[in-house]
Amino acid sequence: MTTVLMVEDNEMNRDMLSRRLVRRGYEVNIAVDGGEALEQVGKQRPDIILMDMSLPVLDGWEVTKRLKSDESTSDIPVIALTAHAMAGDRQKALEAGCDDFDVKPIDFKRLLDKINALLGS
Repeated sequence: MTTVLMVEDNEMNRDMLSRRLVRRGYEVNIAVDGGEALEQVGKQRPDIILMDMSLPVLDGWEVTKRLKSDESTSDIPVIALTAHAMAGDRQKALEAGCDDFDVKPIDFKRLLDKINALLGS
């Protein structure tokens, strides 16, 4: 079973997206801040990470930079999820090491397509 680490501090967003992913057959682990995300990755390596970029403790930009600079986690695909659809945000996410970028509110089919493309499924 494919494991998704969802890093999201908004309870409503976590609940909605995690339920939809579970219904599609994914195992979903949740972290509510950047520090917890790093802990979770250290304990149980996910197949892919859905990373909110505006997080408490450590933001998604910093967490992604740390994961991508660590040889043991650099190959885990990260999709940036953000409500900030400002010009340059996609580029900033890619420069931080994210493998793809999507905006909130989430278009679930589009997100699934991105997950499948990154996982080669």
